[in-house]
Amino acid sequence: MTTFGQRALAARARASGPRGAGRLETQTRLVVAAASLFGVAGVLAAAACGGAPSPRLPTTDLPPATRSAPERPARCDTTATAGAALQPLIDTLPERGTLCLVSGDYVGPISITRSATLWGPADAVVLSRGVGTTIAVDGSDIQIMGFTIDGSGGRFDVLDAALHITGHDVRAEGLLVRNAVFGLLVEKASKITLKNNEIHGLTEGPIGQRGDPIRLWETRDSLVESNRVLAGRDVVVWYATHNRIIGNLVTDGRYGTHLMYSHDNVIEGNQLLNNVVGIFLMYSRDVVVRGNSIIGASGPAGMGLGMKECGNLTVAGNALLDNTIGLYLDTTPLQESDRDIFSNNLIGFGETAIVFHSSEDRNLFQDNSFRDNRAQVRVDGNGHARAVTWRGNHFDDYQGYDLDGDGVGDIPYELRSLSGELVQRKPELAFLTGTPALWMMDAVTHIAPLLAPPLILSDPTPRMVPAPLDYRAAALTKDWEARDAR
Repeated sequence: MTTFGQRALAARARASGPRGAGRLETQTRLVVAAASLFGVAGVLAAAACGGAPSPRLPTTDLPPATRSAPERPARCDTTATAGAALQPLIDTLPERGTLCLVSGDYVGPISITRSATLWGPADAVVLSRGVGTTIAVDGSDIQIMGFTIDGSGGRFDVLDAALHITGHDVRAEGLLVRNAVFGLLVEKASKITLKNNEIHGLTEGPIGQRGDPIRLWETRDSLVESNRVLAGRDVVVWYATHNRIIGNLVTDGRYGTHLMYSHDNVIEGNQLLNNVVGIFLMYSRDVVVRGNSIIGASGPAGMGLGMKECGNLTVAGNALLDNTIGLYLDTTPLQESDRDIFSNNLIGFGETAIVFHSSEDRNLFQDNSFRDNRAQVRVDGNGHARAVTWRGNHFDDYQGYDLDGDGVGDIPYELRSLSGELVQRKPELAFLTGTPALWMMDAVTHIAPLLAPPLILSDPTPRMVPAPLDYRAAALTKDWEARDAR
């Protein structure tokens, strides 16, 4: 039995042809190598390369390779024949009634404003007329399940969507959404469930001008779980609180998940593959990011996890691989009372593992693993990371020793980089990154310590081997400074 990651990558390889298959196989081998090196879960399975499947990340279950439509309700108050007009049937349903579709095409738009269930098999298709939103839901205790929604109008300014939800206690499950500007659009709503849907985003035109496959706007106490988002623009969570984004697959978009002014949210167990940016958090507090696999944000703007002016973040047990920048912190945390913790993450195979926009403090990096990055840490603006607390991290370029065999290096890990300092002062030198010229500069600093550049960071207790990639083992607490004081 193969894992979800195997099946998804195999399908994408077939769709992409020989060139795409080669790229995916390369990424699979890369992550499997990381799994073998670190003893962590293989988010992309070894079987795709001819080996046995690796154990999965210790996160929530990931979505199946194909959506499974919810079972037909035990009772259908009305059954619509193929081609029937749906709005009159919806309007005449009893309160909490159920309308069942059969295989075939139906033409929208339709609107549901009171408690009801609309169910259909996967080959029941509600078609857009090419104008406006295809299905609008504004009410409570409503379920939309199982069938296909094909198309929407083409206007961004009025948010033409396949399914537009406002209200309370609405469930959209097992839907296939395609050819729509906005896929599942939720606004000014609460207790919404989006589960096990498959959304095929738009692929034509500049990526910034495509619609969002999933958008939560002013939405609270809601769940987005086990959905498959293929292409499109962003998965958006803006002005939204107390939501859980769990176990989704998001591929080939701009932002895999984008939070803005959204507090007390959990992003857990997602696979974010080949997006421009995996996750970006802006102006948000008390967010938990754990157990995610963020892979292949490898373009010029590629970034695994970015944070701008956030606070009280918990980032634990994530695998950030093959990203141009693994973690990016800009004025994070923002408030003096805030603390952030980054624990038990694997950051590997990237250009730069961590970039600080300036000299940041009130951040704890504990039990993380840094492997095969071209640079471990970069601090822009001629800053440093000495005010950051580094404790028990594993750096693959550590050159110390462990004489007492306790698994902790006997001398601190210290990062200094003459080439990095020169690139900061003269950004045009970045063109020479990875060349013997800059490599020789760093080699000289080891041979002639008088030329040593300023210290960027120091970890007094570096690990000799990586910690397990398991967010459950992380010290998920914000009182680490008080604990040290005791």
